[in-house]
Amino acid sequence: MTAHPSAPPAGATVPAPPVGASMRGWLDQLRRTGRLTLGSPGMDLVHGVAGLANRLEGTSATAFPRPGGHPVPVVSGLLLQRAWMAEAMDVPQSELLRRFEQACLEPVPSREVTDPPCQQVVHHEVDLTRLLPIPTHNEHDRGAYITAGLLITRHPDTGVQNVAIHRLQVSGRDRLGALLLPRHTLAFFQEQEAAGRDLDVAVVIGVDPLTLLASQAIVPIGHDELEISGALRGSALPVTRCLTSDVRVPADAEIVLEGRLLADVREAEGPFGEFPQYYGERALRHVIEVTAVTHRRRPLFHTIVGGSMEHLLLGGIPREASFLSDLRRSFPSVRDVHLSRGGTCRYHLAVQIDKRSEGEAKNVILGALAVHYDVKHVTVVDTDVDVHNPTEVEWAVATRFQADRDLVVVAGTQGSKLDPSTVDGVGAKMGLDATVPLSVPEMTFTRIRVPGELELDVESLTEPAPADWLERLSR
Repeated sequence: MTAHPSAPPAGATVPAPPVGASMRGWLDQLRRTGRLTLGSPGMDLVHGVAGLANRLEGTSATAFPRPGGHPVPVVSGLLLQRAWMAEAMDVPQSELLRRFEQACLEPVPSREVTDPPCQQVVHHEVDLTRLLPIPTHNEHDRGAYITAGLLITRHPDTGVQNVAIHRLQVSGRDRLGALLLPRHTLAFFQEQEAAGRDLDVAVVIGVDPLTLLASQAIVPIGHDELEISGALRGSALPVTRCLTSDVRVPADAEIVLEGRLLADVREAEGPFGEFPQYYGERALRHVIEVTAVTHRRRPLFHTIVGGSMEHLLLGGIPREASFLSDLRRSFPSVRDVHLSRGGTCRYHLAVQIDKRSEGEAKNVILGALAVHYDVKHVTVVDTDVDVHNPTEVEWAVATRFQADRDLVVVAGTQGSKLDPSTVDGVGAKMGLDATVPLSVPEMTFTRIRVPGELELDVESLTEPAPADWLERLSR
């Protein structure tokens, strides 16, 4: 008999799962460490919840009791910093991308269970805004949106699943408008729609941070992101079958909406405040009909404010891991990558390389542009430049880049349809080779430094200036 891939050897000690393997456990971790704030009871679901969450962005997650008078609490801001993501995985921040990359390469099959927490309460009569506290975030958003829902689809012939996050506008008691960009969910649906069939889906709200991160992995179609969650937690993710379809969902989720993407149906959706800090336009989009709602007793509703740091980082970190993995396969000189906040954690990529030959940086630029259509500008730097520090990257461009020699421009390429500077997603890509030429004299690009500076014990050598500081200077 072959052991399950996630089963430990007989007699082995099973390590404790990372703290991010449980949503409620993670919220309690944030509370214990002073990073969870309770909002006033009854905060308005229209702009009030989003406004307070934004004011606390970067410092604290927020929990909202009885938002808009609704009995289900709202939580926001679960993953506001890179350091929090590393903490959720139980790794040093320096190992964050490497750990995520490993999980993508070594997924762990899920474990199916019965009698799951996510199905403790079942509603077959669906009225979304009555059952759930769905906020309206930004000023010109069309209305209430589900923004942290994992949209899970299952290929009816192969059983292969896909997990992603798509913005979902509440457009009726049991109806959601969905923006499906050209990714795997759309590919699954188009195949079914061509045959005149709807596609079964589940929208899962309130999952643990590791599953949330896994949902954003850039992996080939046919890879179930729930198995990446299992690899991140070090054991199989418990899943359960939906009540009305064969779709498998995380068993410990807070809320599950079961339904189907409707073939040959399009309805108006948008505008909605997106990650580029602009509004996605109103247009005819795909439609989900919700047929059942299940949830835990006393569930929590997770929302991600459109354009917030949680929104940006959640998409950015898994993308960085994918870029690092893909680029290293072709370019062993690649050492690190970073999608900057100023570039919306999607459009601007900095790549650090250990340059060995001229022209290598330009090849890396072209390779990076091919990894994901979202990336618009790529800057390649040497190993002495910290790609996570935008000031250092800008300095490298300022002192090592010449436009007539080091600029790469590719016109007419597929980009992000959410970038308002494109024409229906088609625009130009640009690469900047900000590496040092190999043939210049050694001292030309030697960075200045003060010997011994980093070894100084600043605390023992300094003190706050006292009231008599001027007299002290003269002693």
